[in-house]
Amino acid sequence: MPLSRGDLLMPLAATSSRTILGFDYGARRIGVAVGQELLGSARALEVVGNGEQGPHWERIDAIVAEWKPDVLVVGLPLTMAGEEQATSRGARRFGEQLAARYRLDVHAHDERLTSIEADSRFALARRSGQRRQKDAAIKDAIAAQVLLESWFAECSAGSRDERASDRGSA
Repeated sequence: MPLSRGDLLMPLAATSSRTILGFDYGARRIGVAVGQELLGSARALEVVGNGEQGPHWERIDAIVAEWKPDVLVVGLPLTMAGEEQATSRGARRFGEQLAARYRLDVHAHDERLTSIEADSRFALARRSGQRRQKDAAIKDAIAAQVLLESWFAECSAGSRDERASDRGSA
């Protein structure tokens, strides 16, 4: 069941926070997650179909209309050596389509190990009774959640580094 914008808790109404949608691109499925930059946290939303005819754009249109994101993040599947591969080109193409379609900034972010982390989280949820085996399709959305959390962490670290270098040069 997809979440709605109202399901996310907004702790400080007066504080602006960008809404970010994350996409874990795959040839058959695209996991989608939403996050709030202020909190640095994300939630798995749903999995959208993808195939020879391309992504299920009507569903993605509905998600974008509902969540009104400020930025989009697409997972870039790299090899463990950090090199691009065939699926990387598909993810980049998908990111370009998103940028053209929604006129939003789209960031590619290294998604190495997100699927392994998603599998781990799903297994933990199954053991605790929160998920059942038939819910396995949601793993792609969980991978998108992990991707966004990683992106938030990297952005936060970059901000800390910039603030530290600003203090050092003053």
